Amino acid sequence: MQEVVIVGYLRTAQSRCRPNDPGRDWFHALRADELLAQVLPELIKRSGVAPEEIDDFIVGSATGVGEQWTYGGRTPIFLANLPETIAAKFVDQQCGSAMAGVHIGFMEIAQGFADVVMVGGMEHMTRVPMGGTTKDRGLAAPNLNLFLNPDYSHWDMMSAMNMGLTAEKLFAQSGCTKQEMDEWAVRSHHLAAQAQTDGFFDGEILPIEAPQADGSVMNVTQDQAVRGDTTLEGLASLKPAFKKDGVITAGVSSPLNAAGTGLLLMSKERALAKGIKPLATIRSIGFAGVDPTIMGQGPVPASLKALKMLGMAPGDIDYWEINEAFAIVALNCIKELGLDPERVNVMGGGLAIGHPLGATGNRLIGTLARILEAKDARWGCANACVGGGQGVATIIEREA
Repeated sequence: MQEVVIVGYLRTAQSRCRPNDPGRDWFHALRADELLAQVLPELIKRSGVAPEEIDDFIVGSATGVGEQWTYGGRTPIFLANLPETIAAKFVDQQCGSAMAGVHIGFMEIAQGFADVVMVGGMEHMTRVPMGGTTKDRGLAAPNLNLFLNPDYSHWDMMSAMNMGLTAEKLFAQSGCTKQEMDEWAVRSHHLAAQAQTDGFFDGEILPIEAPQADGSVMNVTQDQAVRGDTTLEGLASLKPAFKKDGVITAGVSSPLNAAGTGLLLMSKERALAKGIKPLATIRSIGFAGVDPTIMGQGPVPASLKALKMLGMAPGDIDYWEINEAFAIVALNCIKELGLDPERVNVMGGGLAIGHPLGATGNRLIGTLARILEAKDARWGCANACVGGGQGVATIIEREA
């Protein structure tokens, strides 16, 4: 098998989506595919790869309708004016979509069917609302038999389709407290704000010129949802967001976001021959299914599967990027895997930086690779829970 390395990572900032008040979203005037199309050529250029060398392009999105319909993955290639020789695929694994794209690209290269694979992710939760309608392609909805036919009642789709209710159920069985969730959310915002101040994210964000509601044009260079002034008192005062007697509030839930993200994968042999220094080597991948009403449990078995392939234990990993779809997802993963919290999401997480669904997997892996470099560490694991009851994980090793 060929070794597979990450030779490039780039993303837009992640704006704060507000479907009912779109003008407050810094990217409200830009389509998701337009954001991604700006990232891809610059990713290729910075990586030192010729566009003609790319064998495959895999793009992920959780809601592949409207402007996020990709014609089999090809429209971002067209918008970016990349060579017609680049094959393409569209992947939907909900919040794990971009990471699923990385997994496919990893396997293509490892087995020798490709040398260079580019992975994109995009989501615009203002212009294509989660579970909502789009102007041209109607409603994104499951088969109603899953909800109405008694033969399927054991799936409890009313809970499984409401991510907040799945977080409530995970919290109830986790042994964690509401204060622990609030404290984790404060930590996420403070760490992300400090990382912004220190300029850490500047190395992965492509500035985007974005028209604003007042007619001005903003050079968007930072993630919009980060709030460095978040306090424990402020979060404690928030009301439950998903059920009357619940504990999951907006403060311990990821915001709605828009972004485009990209990773460039290459065989290590090709990278070395071109004199390209990889960011990291992909060493293992994991994916697992769980009860869809407790979807936040998914990262645990996915990570264990990836670790088992390497004969490693959770404690062997230096740094973790656990997607904070909800605070309880990260806290449960820490508890179940016995992790040191100070090794998890050290530049802040999805509660602050954001979670643009299908685009998130690239950010988790790419940011983690940069953290390993900044911390002079060796091993990292990125994971995420997935709507519908799944988990995905990727283990990387920093190139010495």
